[in-house]
Amino acid sequence: MNLPWHLYAMALLYFLAGVNHFRNPKIYHKIIPPFLGNVKLINNISGIAEILLAIGLCIPHYSTMAAWGIIVLLMAIFPANLYMYTHDKAALGLSKTIRLLRLPLQLVLIAWAYCYT
Repeated sequence: MNLPWHLYAMALLYFLAGVNHFRNPKIYHKIIPPFLGNVKLINNISGIAEILLAIGLCIPHYSTMAAWGIIVLLMAIFPANLYMYTHDKAALGLSKTIRLLRLPLQLVLIAWAYCYT
C-alpha cells in the first residue's frame, strides 16, 4: 500500500519539529506554561512524540494510529500556544496577530491529521 505524498509531507513536518525540540530547546521552554511543571521534561517528551509519530505516519500498518496520536498531541500542546498568545515573555518576538493566528492553525493541523484516520 502506497501512502500519499502529503502524508509524507506531514511526517516530515512533525519529524523536523521533533528534532528542533532538541536543537533549540530554549524556544520551547519559553512557551511551555510554567504551571505544567518540568519544562525540560515536557519538551523532551513532546519532541520524542513528534519524531515517533512522524515515523509512524510513514509505516502503513501504523499510519492511522499515528494520525490519531498527532491529533492528541496537538490538543495536548494547545496550552503552550495559548500561553504564548497571552504572555509577551513567551512571544518569541512574534506579533500578537501572528500568535493569534497560531491558535486556529491547530484546528487546521488537526483536520489534516484526521484525513488519515
